[in-house]
Amino acid sequence: MLNVNTGRSDGTIDREMYEAMKSALLEVIPEGEEGVPFGELAERVKPLLPEAVFEGASIGWYTTTVKLDLEARGLIERVPKASPQRLRRR
Repeated sequence: MLNVNTGRSDGTIDREMYEAMKSALLEVIPEGEEGVPFGELAERVKPLLPEAVFEGASIGWYTTTVKLDLEARGLIERVPKASPQRLRRR
């Protein structure tokens, strides 16, 4: 897992969970200028995630962790000067 804030790897997570969260995030984060508020991501991805895989897991933690990785890989970006934080696909 890459972290856009530190520029280095911050460990690993289960591959199945990563792939499911990555797919869900890329589905709910638009390409448009406005993007989506970071604070809405966990609720937006929740219905898209397999319940059996994420049973008992912290959706918020996985959302943030995979979001940071996708930012570091250049797949999504923060909307400049947006407060609160908003995200869009690159």
